[in-house]
Amino acid sequence: MALIRAEKLVKTYRTGEVEVPAVRGVDFAIEAKSFVVFVGPSGSGKTTLLNMIGCLDHPTSGRLTVVDTDVGTLDRRAAANFRGQHVGFVFQDFNLIPVLTVYENIEYPLIMVQSWPEEKRRRQVMRLLEAVGMSGQAGKRPDQISGGQKQRVAVARALATDAQLVLADEPTANLDQDTAYRVIELMKKMRDELGTTFVFSTHDPKIMAAAEVVFTLEDGKLRRPSEKSAAVHA
Repeated sequence: MALIRAEKLVKTYRTGEVEVPAVRGVDFAIEAKSFVVFVGPSGSGKTTLLNMIGCLDHPTSGRLTVVDTDVGTLDRRAAANFRGQHVGFVFQDFNLIPVLTVYENIEYPLIMVQSWPEEKRRRQVMRLLEAVGMSGQAGKRPDQISGGQKQRVAVARALATDAQLVLADEPTANLDQDTAYRVIELMKKMRDELGTTFVFSTHDPKIMAAAEVVFTLEDGKLRRPSEKSAAVHA
């Protein structure tokens, strides 16, 4: 059964009396434990799709099911609870909290979203620090580590709540080529070890090459996916 399924999904924004279509009736399905990319020029609808999948925005019409939930029906509080339970986010500008240490940044969603007890938080954070190769940097703040290390921390934070799904919007845009390759390999390792589904919006050919399926968007419409494996079926 698909982890994510879109059926005739539409998103239209209104500016004054003008309607601007961002996503125009797309259909796709993404299976669990897959590594999937949405590509397309700026304004093609990539980020809009990720925002709808992550319950940051609502569809205008159509149906979007994520982890057996019709997310288009959720109100603001229910959407926030759903994100906290099922979805992690990785951003191109890292979005780490500058006054917190590496350890505290990873721990943050376990306090603010999940309310885990201290010892359970500690075990989870230490496990993820080791998994992303950042155990030796736990006490440093974001301005004391490199861009690649910041993105490793961001990946660990996205996985902290045991999210089934991680959405990554241009996660390598601010990284040099070698660092970008290492971050991509880290995310594939996390997928293989934890069974997490990764869905990207990107222009980066390195992520496209690593993906099992590439969905191409043009003017809010979805072209036939390029399949490298049977992980996803449109």
